[in-house]
Amino acid sequence: MPQEQEQRNRENRPPREGRGPREEGGGRRGGDRGRPEGPPEIELEKLIADSLYLDNQAHGIVSRMRDMDSATKSQLRRLYSAVRRAVRAPESERQHEFVMLRARLAYTIARHGLRSLDQLEKLLLQVTRKNDPRGYERFRDLFEAIVAYNE
Repeated sequence: MPQEQEQRNRENRPPREGRGPREEGGGRRGGDRGRPEGPPEIELEKLIADSLYLDNQAHGIVSRMRDMDSATKSQLRRLYSAVRRAVRAPESERQHEFVMLRARLAYTIARHGLRSLDQLEKLLLQVTRKNDPRGYERFRDLFEAIVAYNE
């Protein structure tokens, strides 16, 4: 009986701030209004230059995913497959592929409330704007590390 009561209490608790798919503002992506301050942005130049920085960022994202979200391994693997396809695209189409990947990532984050992946979305914007092959490769490496550490 006490276990049943405890289960009902857990189910009736309001979600903690930043946990649900919809936050203040109706869950819209317009700006950072109503969103709690998150971790600092991932620096693209450091990511390109320092493998240990990449590893630390991957660990941090996976840790936040476990704390905040319910991202499934299959969601991450599907996104990682899309990242790999975008990296392999011909150079003339690579930037477009990454722009579309960012849209797909934004949709997945909003649809499933995966706030821990917001940093990746911001990093992907930096990578796409810079349009540097090394940036694309490092983004792929970071995503690969996230998938591996999340297993």
